[in-house]
Amino acid sequence: MSLSEVMTIQVIFHLSGYRTFKEFYLGYVCKHLSKDFPNLVSYNRMVELKKESFMSLAMYLKVCGLAHCTGISFIDSSPLRVCYRRRIHNHKVFKDEAKRG
Repeated sequence: MSLSEVMTIQVIFHLSGYRTFKEFYLGYVCKHLSKDFPNLVSYNRMVELKKESFMSLAMYLKVCGLAHCTGISFIDSSPLRVCYRRRIHNHKVFKDEAKRG
């Protein structure tokens, strides 16, 4: 399996929504993407190859994959639970901005 194939699978994993790489690789890649990646390796070997491809993937993202930074970056917009429901009235850090839901 080539380095570019390993990096492609890593990027697909991060876009897929799967929680674990093992579940993604065994349940999705091996079953549905085997025709696109004919030289698939075992899960254990894939984990080893991921470690080897880290620097190459990081360099690629640095050179080609990142947009120009304007000074403000948003990484994730998922909700953040800040406190237990019974103590909501005590939490005042994001009083005017936070919403229940």
